[in-house]
Amino acid sequence: QVQLVESGGGLVQPGGSLRLSCATSGSIFSFYAMGWYRQAPGKQRELVATITRGASPNYADSVKGRFTISRNNAWNTVYLQMNSLKPEDTAVYYCNRLNSLGDALDAWGKGTLVTVSS
Repeated sequence: QVQLVESGGGLVQPGGSLRLSCATSGSIFSFYAMGWYRQAPGKQRELVATITRGASPNYADSVKGRFTISRNNAWNTVYLQMNSLKPEDTAVYYCNRLNSLGDALDAWGKGTLVTVSS
């Protein structure tokens, strides 16, 4: 069974930065595209960034130019560097493997909470 463990969240002031990590186990990490999602209070979970097996990134318009997704296949880990954070980025952030349709494959982990507030 695949396990997803997100970390790196916290409280940050507007304009600040955070780097999230997602450690995976139980599968051949390099075989899969990965995605970062977030769920703000009272809202549906949304996809914010994806990275292909070949490390090509794609971003939601709301984070383009501010967030960077990357992966380290040797460490079975995917990262999300978040810069110029805004209060509307406040959410619980999750990662997941993606299938060929771009849908999440696995049960969700606990996520990591990002709070952007002064």
